Amino acid sequence: MMSRSFQRLAMAGVLAGACSMLLIGTAEAGNKPSKPSKPAKTVPVRLLSLNDFHGNLEPPTGSSGRMVDETGTTVDAGGAAYVATHLKQMSDKNTLKVAQGDLIGASPLISAAYHDEPSVEFLGKVGVTASAVGNHEFDEGYTELKRIMNGGCHPVDGCSPAGKWKGAQYSYLGANVLLKRPNNTAEKEALDALGGGHTGQLRKLLKGYGIPALPPVAIRWMNGVPIGFIGLVTQTTPNIVTSEGIKDLEFTDEVKAANVASKLLQIVGVKAQVVLVHEGDQVAAGQSPDACAAQPGAGNRIATQVDAEIDMVLSGHSHQAYLCKVSDPKGGTRLYSQGGSFGRVITKVDFQVDVKTRDVVRSSVVADNQVVTRTVTPDKEISDFVDYWKGKVASVANKPLGKITADITSSGGASGESSLGNLIADGQLAATRTGGNAQIALMNPGGVRAPLTYAGSPALEGDGVVTYGEAFTVQPFNNLMQAVTLTGAQLKTVLEQQFTGGPNNQAFTKILQPSSNFTYTYSTSAPWGSKISNMKIDGVAVTDTQSIRVAANNFLVGGGDAFLAFQGGTDLWSGPLDIDAFAAYFAANPLITPPVPNHITVVP
Repeated sequence: MMSRSFQRLAMAGVLAGACSMLLIGTAEAGNKPSKPSKPAKTVPVRLLSLNDFHGNLEPPTGSSGRMVDETGTTVDAGGAAYVATHLKQMSDKNTLKVAQGDLIGASPLISAAYHDEPSVEFLGKVGVTASAVGNHEFDEGYTELKRIMNGGCHPVDGCSPAGKWKGAQYSYLGANVLLKRPNNTAEKEALDALGGGHTGQLRKLLKGYGIPALPPVAIRWMNGVPIGFIGLVTQTTPNIVTSEGIKDLEFTDEVKAANVASKLLQIVGVKAQVVLVHEGDQVAAGQSPDACAAQPGAGNRIATQVDAEIDMVLSGHSHQAYLCKVSDPKGGTRLYSQGGSFGRVITKVDFQVDVKTRDVVRSSVVADNQVVTRTVTPDKEISDFVDYWKGKVASVANKPLGKITADITSSGGASGESSLGNLIADGQLAATRTGGNAQIALMNPGGVRAPLTYAGSPALEGDGVVTYGEAFTVQPFNNLMQAVTLTGAQLKTVLEQQFTGGPNNQAFTKILQPSSNFTYTYSTSAPWGSKISNMKIDGVAVTDTQSIRVAANNFLVGGGDAFLAFQGGTDLWSGPLDIDAFAAYFAANPLITPPVPNHITVVP
């Protein structure tokens, strides 16, 4: 059955067509010139968007909680209660609130302890209506994402303190996330997202492309006109999430998917189209959030190549803030933007929609990246909501694990190796020696999310004390520790895959963090495949043919971050969670001095 919205749309189309024919017939019969057409009537629409919130219910700290504003001043920014206040102040009766993914995943303990249900509930409370999925929405796998979307208690941990989870109040969209083995239910969900009607045409288009695992689009009505939102996630997602959780999914080219989704919307008469895409570009440090300082990359490719029917592209993923005008394939101008991360920026987009054509008047588009300052009064309802969850997790978060003698940083030196990366790898090696028989450990740098600081926190644990909450902030993914057997030659290939220029299309150099007993040399000028030399374990040279037990998290072992040589490992063993390995290392070593990151030697 056609939805009420689409009945209205269809009826409007019929009436418009009838009136058009009537005017033409009258002019011809009377042989009189038609009256000059009146200026097109338009209606206003405002979009407010967030991206890469990452469960930051509490105001983020350190550099993650600061933002350069339009005047060039660095200010404290972010926090759910401040986001809520700013959204209220920026909203009017013409407002729709949307997002561009990574709203959850890699989250602080206050959200992650309950599988990010608190963050999804917060976003529903402030009125988000649709969001693209980000790669981090798949951190716990497709099945868990569907639970977050649809409701139900966690299959292992059960219900949270708030009771049975009711599901997200907003739509998660993923036009380029396809099922490898399509089913009728998924096809029905994709068609339902379009409101019914035109089923034959829609089904034919979908079958020619593939069946989305998530709704590809969402349609929202504002002031009597429909606005279509197309959700996309970076096609590199399989390289940056655990493979087991997405084994039934295929992530296709974003431009191709957007163009199919645009045609879906056009079939049902939706002309005003907005892409919400979890992919973006980089900017130089210190730029105004309103500047067009994005360096053209993957995000710009999407923004300039998607169908000319698409009116604007709101992006995410790279945690940058920019407002740009780009050209579409037909030479038209459209907005391409992003709003930072962690709830520090809200992107406001105002535009007019022509009532007759139902299309965006692109010359009317005005955008502003507003920094979420903490100088406003925090929203009382959301403050109480955050305090509730903070209280629930406090006993776990404030538990002391051990002490450090100074800051242990995650910043890589000249070699890309960091003190914190070494510390984590040492803890992983210790946790996998017994049972896994590990000889070395390697840690992916992207999994090290924050430094360990010596200064005490507001929880008053004292200087030098590391709490479980602080350790979790460093490693928030709950990855499983594993060990596999690699030959020396395979281990060398893994290390070669750290660099750009290889067959796995590594986007940029990613130096794996080694345990302290493993050393090697790499050359900056040697070609890919010949960069690594002088590998040693406990001072003994590694040969190509020897077998080595290598510990890493399941993300890396599954080939994550384009380290595909890990997939050649044999005799897989699984052990504790990475955070548990980290906590156990502090228990065994209650006073830790920052490791010296000198295990990798760099030569020209």
